[in-house]
Amino acid sequence: MAALLQGEIAAAGGWLPFDRYMSLALYAPGLGYYANARRKFGTMPQQGSDFVTAPELSPLFGRALARQVAQALSLSGTETVIEFGAGSGALAEQLLETLDGLGQPVSKYFIVDLSGSLRARQAERLARFAPRVEWLDRWPDEIHGVLVANELLDAMPVELLCWDGARWLQRGVGLDGQGTLHFVDRPGDARPPTPQEHDLGVVPGTVTEIHPQAEAFMRTLAERLKRGAAFFIDYGFPEAEYYHPQRTGGTLMCHHLHRADPDPLALPGQKDITTHVNFTGIALAGQDAGLTVLGYTSQANFLINCGLVDLMAEASLAERTMAHRLIAEHEMGELFKVIGFAPGEGFDALGFSAGDRSHTL
Repeated sequence: MAALLQGEIAAAGGWLPFDRYMSLALYAPGLGYYANARRKFGTMPQQGSDFVTAPELSPLFGRALARQVAQALSLSGTETVIEFGAGSGALAEQLLETLDGLGQPVSKYFIVDLSGSLRARQAERLARFAPRVEWLDRWPDEIHGVLVANELLDAMPVELLCWDGARWLQRGVGLDGQGTLHFVDRPGDARPPTPQEHDLGVVPGTVTEIHPQAEAFMRTLAERLKRGAAFFIDYGFPEAEYYHPQRTGGTLMCHHLHRADPDPLALPGQKDITTHVNFTGIALAGQDAGLTVLGYTSQANFLINCGLVDLMAEASLAERTMAHRLIAEHEMGELFKVIGFAPGEGFDALGFSAGDRSHTL
């Protein structure tokens, strides 16, 4: 990885924009974090894992989400689910099992995942559902069904911007005299982080992110989604919170052995690099491209609306304890949000029936 990055920086004239660096560190074939054989998902650092996601934390996550997926499949008259970034395959397993039990089985469950090592783990876990499960290398030309993505948008490469007191500079990565990676800020094409250009009150040295790749993803989704719906679960904020003047350090964070750190230049390829999602930008990108926003709310509200409380009542004490972390305000319940989209006029989505916060976007 070090040799790859040094070569890329040299080929680029000594400076790589951060989004290109992040793309290589996460997705370079065989070397990037999501492209190598290193274990990512697990509940304990002793397992060699770096973080835990909701489907690994509790199967009740997928069982509750399945009720929303079932409603969307039924109302759209479709029978296909497509999951982007399926991780260990836990969510796919939970959705397939629960949809079968709800009498809303899918004929196809497509997975789009860039990681060959994760695909292998998914295939092993989901073998009993063959041949309904298929892996795709690219977007289907048209989507007639329900798209789900848990912690996908936060792993999309971002551009880093730094305010020098007079203008926004683009932050990139270069090499010092010892060949060590370091940040280099340059003027150029850096655009303000919001259309309102919240420069007044911004402290010199403030660093933040913009998300052109995630917004481009939404535009592509709008082109392809013909019938059905799409649901994204991730951590993030509306724009007014994301670009608040007091958030001077941005949201960039790394995860390694269940510890968080803010240095993406250390151990490239060996740890996760993420940012929070600007849900206003995601909503506007989808809406401007023709999608209807079905709703936006906290993960806690969404899962409760989808029947999580009833599922917990039927679960064991240990299962209830783990599932509580999905909705507890100090755990995943408030930091994680859910946003839904549909082509056309949309529908009254179960997950947003109470506590919809679309007005905050």
